[in-house]
Amino acid sequence: MPAPKLKSSATSSQTSKVIVRRKKPATVRSAYSEAEREEIFRRFSVQRPEPKGELEHTNPFTLVVAVALSAQATDAGVNKATRALFKIADTPEKMLSLGEEKVRDYIKTIGLYRNKAKNVIALSQMLVDNFGGVVPQTREELVTLPGVGRKTANVVLSMAFGQATMAVDTHIFRIANRIKLAPGKTPDEVEERLMKVVPKHYLYHAHHWLILHGRYTCKARKPECERCVIADICKSPEKTWDVPAPLIELPPQVIGEAVE
Repeated sequence: MPAPKLKSSATSSQTSKVIVRRKKPATVRSAYSEAEREEIFRRFSVQRPEPKGELEHTNPFTLVVAVALSAQATDAGVNKATRALFKIADTPEKMLSLGEEKVRDYIKTIGLYRNKAKNVIALSQMLVDNFGGVVPQTREELVTLPGVGRKTANVVLSMAFGQATMAVDTHIFRIANRIKLAPGKTPDEVEERLMKVVPKHYLYHAHHWLILHGRYTCKARKPECERCVIADICKSPEKTWDVPAPLIELPPQVIGEAVE
């Protein structure tokens, strides 16, 4: 009687294999083609060749403090409060010597000033204790500082250290969704999508262009479409004008006198 045939180990292993399907990366949503995105940022670059943030600061430390103070406050309001403060406390050590109570007195015109004063002292102490009084140059380290979130870290990395980041504030979040450039439900989602859809050679200045566009043209309550240089390209359902404004370079920004 012939011996029964046994399944080979190779056959058994083949039949027992579990097929794992790799999850496809999420599609980056944008209402604009690559050519349209290129043209949007080309026009922004002509309008503002060297855009700047509008928070007054003298070094990376004062920038960290200013951006942390700007949460739920205007840049113009923060500038008014910090001018005198930064003249006497422009390092973590000087800020600690000043003390929380005096810091509070300087920034009391800013919303949530009591909690912000605590954070300024706490982040100054952490910079001295953990970083030798020097502002770190990585996002992972920056977000460990009290009062410093991802947006603040991205602003500091860009403005202080020249890194191409996307700091998604209320203006950028609104613009990305309103004009359907990189819609998302959260700031982190919008940041991730903008980093993918903005042409790489325009990425360094992109967050400033979008902030300034949202602050002065595509305003929250009533966008001024007739003053928009991308009115013909814009796909916002709120658009009221489709003829682009003249593409000319704007006068240089005057930092410290921003109109909110």
